[in-house]
Amino acid sequence: MADRYGAGMRLPADLSRWRRAAELVGRRAECSFLDRLIATVRSGNSQALVVHGEPGVGKTALIEYLAVQALGYRLVRSGGVQSEMELPFAGLHQLCAPLLERLDDLPEPQAGALRTAFGLESGPPPDRFLVGLATLSLLSVTAEDQPLLCLVDDYQWLDGASAQVIAFVARRLDTESVALVVATRSLGEELAGLPELQVSGLPVADAGALLDSVLTGPVDAAVRDQLVAETRGNPLALLELPREFTAAQLAGGFGLPAGGPLSGRIEESFARRAAALDESAGQLLLVAAADPSGDSALVWRAATTLGIDSSAANPAVETGLLELGARVRFRHPLARSGIYHSATLHQRQQVHDALAQATDPHVDPDRRAWHQAQAAAGPDEHIAAELERSAGRARARGGLPAAAAFLLRAATLTLDPGHRATRALSAAETQLQAGSYDAAYDLLTMAEAGPLTDHQRAHTDLIRAHLAFVTNRGKDAPPLLLRAAKHLQHIDPQLSRTTYLDALSAAIFAGRLATPGGDVVAVAQAAGTAPPAAAPRVPDLLLAGTAANLNDGYAASLPTLREALRQVDASKPAEEELRWLWLACTSALRVWDDERWDVLSARHLKLAREAGALSELPLALTSRAYLLLFQGKLDAAEAMADEEQAIKESAGTALAPYIALGLAAFRGGEDRMAELHGAIVPGVTQRGEGVGITFAEWARALLYNSLRRYSDAMCAAQRATEYLADLGSLIWPLVELVEAAVRSEDHDAAVDAYNRLAEMTAASGTDWALGLQARCRALLSNDDVAENLFRESIERLDRTMLRVDLARAHLLYGEWLRRERRHNQAREQLRTAHTMFGTMGLTAFTERTAHELRAAGGAASKRVDASRYDDLTAQEAQIARMARDGLSNPEIAGRLFISPHTVQYHLRKVYTKLGVTSRKQLELVLRPSHGT
Repeated sequence: MADRYGAGMRLPADLSRWRRAAELVGRRAECSFLDRLIATVRSGNSQALVVHGEPGVGKTALIEYLAVQALGYRLVRSGGVQSEMELPFAGLHQLCAPLLERLDDLPEPQAGALRTAFGLESGPPPDRFLVGLATLSLLSVTAEDQPLLCLVDDYQWLDGASAQVIAFVARRLDTESVALVVATRSLGEELAGLPELQVSGLPVADAGALLDSVLTGPVDAAVRDQLVAETRGNPLALLELPREFTAAQLAGGFGLPAGGPLSGRIEESFARRAAALDESAGQLLLVAAADPSGDSALVWRAATTLGIDSSAANPAVETGLLELGARVRFRHPLARSGIYHSATLHQRQQVHDALAQATDPHVDPDRRAWHQAQAAAGPDEHIAAELERSAGRARARGGLPAAAAFLLRAATLTLDPGHRATRALSAAETQLQAGSYDAAYDLLTMAEAGPLTDHQRAHTDLIRAHLAFVTNRGKDAPPLLLRAAKHLQHIDPQLSRTTYLDALSAAIFAGRLATPGGDVVAVAQAAGTAPPAAAPRVPDLLLAGTAANLNDGYAASLPTLREALRQVDASKPAEEELRWLWLACTSALRVWDDERWDVLSARHLKLAREAGALSELPLALTSRAYLLLFQGKLDAAEAMADEEQAIKESAGTALAPYIALGLAAFRGGEDRMAELHGAIVPGVTQRGEGVGITFAEWARALLYNSLRRYSDAMCAAQRATEYLADLGSLIWPLVELVEAAVRSEDHDAAVDAYNRLAEMTAASGTDWALGLQARCRALLSNDDVAENLFRESIERLDRTMLRVDLARAHLLYGEWLRRERRHNQAREQLRTAHTMFGTMGLTAFTERTAHELRAAGGAASKRVDASRYDDLTAQEAQIARMARDGLSNPEIAGRLFISPHTVQYHLRKVYTKLGVTSRKQLELVLRPSHGT
């Protein structure tokens, strides 16, 4: 991609000098490239571009040239400032503020997310990726009126929340007539892979020509060559460093530049020019450098506090270092940083104090608190408390990095060791929530250095446990969560129960890969000692029921788990409910209740989408998609796999692609299964996600059974079921093991698997459980017993929504009838199974059934597949499926993290390729999925 966008083009730094240099050395190709970029977007295509290179090489010149050239565009811009602290979404607000009149055109909760992030209204902290999607939508609707040019300079100094959102948007632009150009010093992980333009120094000849254009007297050839070589063609250095030498030094050959990093030498050059001014002018420059807002009125109010009068402006401006008009702008960020860092600590504290006094505490309390903190000479409880309040406001807007920065600074300004530890602990928790795990570990170390109460020590353990869980997916987390839960038992019983429940969830995830003392049995035994709740709520019942399942046996857990599932219908805050809905869905599976699985998985997905909880959405999608798979609604499950993949690409979630794994198993995709299995097992093993191994081997067992490779199916099913500690996780693998073992003529293995399965199904007593029990027992039986069991299985499974299990019952009954030489009856059952499998798209099971049908003397009807996905690209197919299922353009955009305009663009292409003109007609050419 880089070559397409001109990677390696070299651009000078200052725009006016850039134009002159272009005329001098004939470098007009760069101008042509920029013009093509503008024309591309004007034609209706979006363009993201990352311009990167060392300080002074010309990135800002490129940004300014684009701003001048983009006639007919709406222009919005933002820029980072090194001295700016982590004000949440400050850079993003700067970019979006001119566009907020279109905020009401966005769907909820996108508009609400932006209002909350920008402090326009109060509300729960918005998910940062929901803010990203809202920003993408805002740019898209704005570009409907005219092309939009978004310029972001000094990306490396943006606040963390803004940087994440801008990188998110850059990756999702498609057909919105939006140009987003980001200038930064280096390509970090967030921007890696985007179209890039690397800006490097001028070639030797061009650098020499630029240097000659600014020299006013003779120069020694050795000095000239050395300047060109040491600056490596950096235009800003070529323009600035000659100022350091007298005419005699340049002419006489004694002016070789000092060593050291180039950016540091340029900063020093700017600083020396400022130091040559009188005290008042120099102090005015320092005030401007310490204020990142660019508000000239604020700068002058602070200057007045310091006794600086207006006469200081002229000499400060005449240096060429800054412009002092309606806005304060430095010639280059290195000028600002050079002036600021060359001042003494006392001088910086003085100007920050003046800026704090000049900042309105009602209009901008957070910036005022930050200036006060920078001005503090030592611990100051008043300022620390103000910073703590600022952290609360930042958290409410979703600015977790900012909240952590406030709390860290508050901790360093706190003299009392106990208060210091409390604030450090709060900062650590905030860094954990923000995804800054290394910073969270450092803050925990700070907190542990002070005196901690028992509650705080337990809270420290809890944060360490959650850090282990999110970084290692459960392998080390269960024992840490267990320790925290035990510490909390007498301090905070409710939090203790919640922590025990988290420990159980982590242990279920860790499964066979849990560390000693953190396996599901050990955690369940400890959880059985949790303090009882006076009025048990759903999470309390889930804790008690799950622990009882592992401690006292399957049957003992059923009443409590069923009561927990019954109470989920009660109204509760969504944020609280999202914490345990995954375990509730898992519990519905453990008790073999397909109706509750349906209700709870739909509720989980709905709440996660409405809340924009992208960290929770993959789990919710997985639970819902597996229900759809067992219902035979494979296309609907595939749409959720698309959505899950979009989240993974955007949010970087580490959850294994379980939906794709299930799709490969149900569809009979052997090559796809090999690809997924080869990627998933090493990944989950490294993370300690043992449940992933169980899923992967179960999926292979299902696939191999459908392919009639029963020996392979038996091996995979045995690997899936070898972790015996958690019987509830084996409900699907045991079913596959019975069938594979029977077909492999391993009677003992089949009986053992059936007995373990029947321990659950007989106690559960649901139609799903008893239907599968009857089906598996029939495989082990003969004569009338087998036939009666097959019929019972079909009758019971027909009362469930699980059509795949029902179709498999018809298939197995038909196979048994054929072996009994009852061919007429066999053909009846096999035709039913063949039609069901074919309609649902289970290719391998369809072929297996067709083989049996031919062996029974029948002919398998050729099913006409109405699907025409082969003509579509992957993204077009995703959008077509969702449009066919009735989703609106904004709904599709929200699920795939693209703009509604992009959805409409791809739908037009879909209609053309499929020869249709409306969503309604999509149902005629694409298989309906009948699922949500």
